[in-house]
Amino acid sequence: MEFLNLLKSSNKITEEQVQKVIKFQQQFGGDSDAIVASLGLASEEDIAVALAKLSANTYVDFDNFDESVSNQSLNNVLKNCPLNIQFIQDKGGIPLRWEDNSIEILVADINHQDIAEYLQYEGVTVTYLVCSPTTYRNAEAKILEVKAIGFDEYFSDFDADVERLKELASETPIVSLVDSLILRSVKMGASDLHIEPYREGCRARIRVDGVLNELEVLPKSLFLPIVSRLKILANLDIAEKRRPQDGKIEFKLANQEFDIRISTLPLNEGESVVMRFLLKQSLNYDLERSGIENDLLALIREDLTRTSGVILLTGPTGSGKTTTLYSFLNQLNDDKVKIITLEDPVEYQLEGINQIQVNHDIGFDFSKGLRSIVRQDPDVIMVGEIRDSETAQIGMQSALTGHLVFSTLHTNDAPSAYTRLLDLGLDEYLLNAALISIVAQRLVRKICSECAYDCVDEKVVEEFKLKEIAEKFNNKKIVLRKGKGCKNCNHTGYSGRLAIIEYLRCDDDIEKLPKGADFVLGARTLMAKNNIRSLNRDGLLKVVKGLTTIEEVVRVAG
Repeated sequence: MEFLNLLKSSNKITEEQVQKVIKFQQQFGGDSDAIVASLGLASEEDIAVALAKLSANTYVDFDNFDESVSNQSLNNVLKNCPLNIQFIQDKGGIPLRWEDNSIEILVADINHQDIAEYLQYEGVTVTYLVCSPTTYRNAEAKILEVKAIGFDEYFSDFDADVERLKELASETPIVSLVDSLILRSVKMGASDLHIEPYREGCRARIRVDGVLNELEVLPKSLFLPIVSRLKILANLDIAEKRRPQDGKIEFKLANQEFDIRISTLPLNEGESVVMRFLLKQSLNYDLERSGIENDLLALIREDLTRTSGVILLTGPTGSGKTTTLYSFLNQLNDDKVKIITLEDPVEYQLEGINQIQVNHDIGFDFSKGLRSIVRQDPDVIMVGEIRDSETAQIGMQSALTGHLVFSTLHTNDAPSAYTRLLDLGLDEYLLNAALISIVAQRLVRKICSECAYDCVDEKVVEEFKLKEIAEKFNNKKIVLRKGKGCKNCNHTGYSGRLAIIEYLRCDDDIEKLPKGADFVLGARTLMAKNNIRSLNRDGLLKVVKGLTTIEEVVRVAG
């Protein structure tokens, strides 16, 4: 009861939740902290803080663990501590420091009677540090990394022995290391985790806000066990290293469930493994929060009121096209509209929308799926990507028969979409009749709101003609900002991303332009005449507003 009162007094749970835990405990038994965690009433960090207070011990949080525990101190424990380290670990403790017959031990469970009795028998002074299960797994992984240095010779023949590799990949240290890498990646807001050979070892890198950052450099001896562990989780063949493989892992962190899409690729020095993290539950896609400027947002909303036609999004992989399409669908999603999507793969579940996944293994591709969809009497259709002539043809024809169609195309800018569709064999008259608008998109990183500071530079203002942009688009003040770097943004100066877009309305003026080799140049001239922003100028407008930096816009849009 004291544990529950601690959580309640710190406003982590309510009185109603306290009674819920007590009732559950009376009916099924178990410890209060385990029940609170399993019911998802408080985070594991909040539970660990309360347990630390309850046992009069120090709490160690996840973010500060790496800073407070060095490889040197762990190595000192492993080499110089005369105690049975393995016994302490087996009983749920991780020795972090050893000095002058005193030991510091990390625990995720305050009930550690076996460890206490053993240390009392050895006459050792002990200090306990309490942490969450996530931090504990991180510590286990760090111990493994320190142990693994110099083990390369021991593991050198694992490549040939699949059974031994399976056995190692299932052992607690490797399991903890893989869990720790995934948990740290998710906690840092990564969309992807890359594991790949690197120099004499391997490295883990994460993509945060579209930019790769190094997470960890690991000993060579851990590479094969890590890759094998991931393959086992994704039901892949761990003996197959000559061809690419794809799979999926289901993963749970606190109250959030993830799908992890895993892809392996053979390299000269081993295999590259890439994991993409996808939330399983429905998300709220809101155009207002995408970063699209109000003037363009008004035009897009107008397009979404149409009952037939094609709206295309263009841009490279990772430019946020699918997310923007989901936002479009979310605007239209109600009980009176039937929406069907065809995706490869279905990344996020949208409540109230019929989503179909392409299956190339049985020949169910975009073109075949689209033919089936139009027989289902939809009002709105989303095709994940136009990749071939047949899909493009059916999509355009569907628009002419009373459907509103959304899709994506890989082109550098909006006018180039016409050129790409003509290359796929579509007739000019069909494009003129079916297309409503084309939106080219990129994502730029936002300046971190926690560490942002003003940094007006007149040279930059003059070089990029920011005054002209501010005046042309009714922005009264130029606010140039940067991020210093802080804990909130992982010391990058950026946190989150927003869209910069180039919007092209397929109106009478565009229809009249000849769709030959000079079309893109003609369209650009027309856009400039009508004061339509390019990707670069839309990005610079966001610079003027203090939302992102010149460096980001140049990196993404040139």
